[in-house]
Order: sequence, then structure tokens, then C-alpha cells
Amino acid sequence: METLKIMIVDDEPIIRKAIKYELNESHAQIQCLLTDDGEVVTKEVEVLDTFANGPQLYTALNDPSRPKPDYLLVDMELQGEPTGGIAITQKVRRQYETSNHTPIGIIILSGRFDNLNEAGNDRRQRMEEIGQVVFEALHRGANAFVSKNAVGGFSIDNILQAISSLERGEQFYFNYPVMITLKEAAEQYFASVARSSTEYGDFSERERALLLWEAAGCTASEIAQRMSPIFSESEKSVQDMQKDISARLNIVNKSGARVAKAILLGLLDPRRVAFLTRR
Repeated sequence: METLKIMIVDDEPIIRKAIKYELNESHAQIQCLLTDDGEVVTKEVEVLDTFANGPQLYTALNDPSRPKPDYLLVDMELQGEPTGGIAITQKVRRQYETSNHTPIGIIILSGRFDNLNEAGNDRRQRMEEIGQVVFEALHRGANAFVSKNAVGGFSIDNILQAISSLERGEQFYFNYPVMITLKEAAEQYFASVARSSTEYGDFSERERALLLWEAAGCTASEIAQRMSPIFSESEKSVQDMQKDISARLNIVNKSGARVAKAILLGLLDPRRVAFLTRR
């Protein structure tokens, strides 16, 4: 039977010992459908070692005599650093994965994802903070999020479900309380963007075209040349439009600021930008 090797990073000794004991003493296993004909494959999960911080983990990963893990369980908050788990995730992705080794699955453990009891502005602010942290963790390379305060208390089953999902080929996994919190954070974020974009009025196709060329790296003169066949622009009219857009967005009259705020408000789709190449 194939064995999946696990390493744990958590600054709480009780958590480290509890997870290692539960997984190893019970000879924990996962089952997943991996073949086209529906064959069920069973794999055993084994904790290789546990660490209190990132440097201890890096020492182990740098040791060629030690086996490399298939999965890391990393606490989000380490030694008072709210995003310590993200820093570890980023460093592992950059420095400890090689072309001849399957990427390590990284599962974030945290108690901050549960539904919150606060109301009004406090709750909205907390959701924004949670959303930013989780999206940043995804960007840095995390694959799964498991709440320490899941329904019924901290459960090894939630960790096994995360591993099982990733072994089935799913890119991400979130357990129930994390999903609910993320859903609310995402809804709040997109609602705020929608509200913000309407505050600045409608932007014409001419203005959106200018922003698109500006995002590509064009100067005012180059924008005028590219827009002239449709909008009959001059360099002066482009500059006037740039100033007007900056004033409406209440930002400094700089191309970088215009492009950044246009993307933030959904006025400009970055997927449509075709960058100019250096000559």
C-alpha cells in the first residue's frame, strides 16, 4: 500500500502531538477514485515529523538523507505572526520543490475561518481581513484550508478529507466553516467593487479603449494614433481625457494609478491587455 508522508508545522505542541498520534497510531488511510474504470485506491497516511516553526522545517527539507513530504500541514499563525503560514508556503514553493519531485500539497490550519458573531461594520471588516489572507495564501501556493474549530471540534477527519480531495486531483479544498466564511467574504468584496464602480459614473467605450492602450504601455501620442481610426483623437485630446479620468477617479494624474484603479473597479479587464514588446 502506498504511504503518503506528512510533515506538520505548528507552534502549539499539543496540536502537533495530537495530529501525529491520531494519524500514526490509527494507521490512518484515505480512499480515492483514481482510475477511469472507478477503481478505489487506498493509501496510508504517515507523519514523518513535526516542527514548531519554519526554520526547523527548512533544516529538514535541506537534509538529503531525510525523505521529502507529500503534504505539509501548516498553521496559519505562528509565534504571533498572523500570516506566518503564508510565508512558509511561499518559501517552500520557491526553494524546496524540484523538477524531479511532485509538488508538495500544502494544507493551512487555522481557527480564524469560522462564522463570526460580530454585527455591522466589525463583521464586514473581519470578513475583508479573512478574504485578503485566504486569497493571499492561495496566490502563494496553498492548496487546502482546514479550520481548527470545525463543527464538532477539531477533527482529524477534516485533514484526511483534504488530503483525499487533493489526491483525487482537485486543486483546492475547503472544509465547511471555511467555505461559509469565504463565501461571505467574496460576496462582500464583489458587492463593494460593484458599489465603488457606480460612484464614478459610466465610462464610455472611448475611455475604456484609452485605459486598455494605456495598460499596454502606450504614450499619449501612441494612444492617439491607435484610437484615431475609430475616435479621431489627437495627442492633446488624449491627455485631456487622461486628466478627466484621473479627476473622476480622485487619483493622481499618472497612468499607473489610472490602470490600477480601473482594474480594481472592474472597468478594465486585465485579460484583454496585450502588452507592447520592447523594441
